[in-house]
Amino acid sequence: MKTIANLLTSIILAAWIAAIAILSIQNIRLISLKFLVFQTIEMPLGIILAFSVGIGAIAGAIAPVLWQLANGQRERYYEEDEDF
Repeated sequence: MKTIANLLTSIILAAWIAAIAILSIQNIRLISLKFLVFQTIEMPLGIILAFSVGIGAIAGAIAPVLWQLANGQRERYYEEDEDF
């Protein structure tokens, strides 16, 4: 079962990389991102998409680990409370 999950994850990631490559080739325009009063330098759309997907993949890999650590600490806290 784990092999199938790894295969599906790899296929989805490869599809995203292919989509970014196609979009970056077709959209070479320079764009800048704006958030409230902040604005980035002008960069091609493909680079911004690549950074966004990369940051999302890293965050998606780190988030489950952090949730497991938080749940483990919470369970230990509840076990200590039951002793009293």
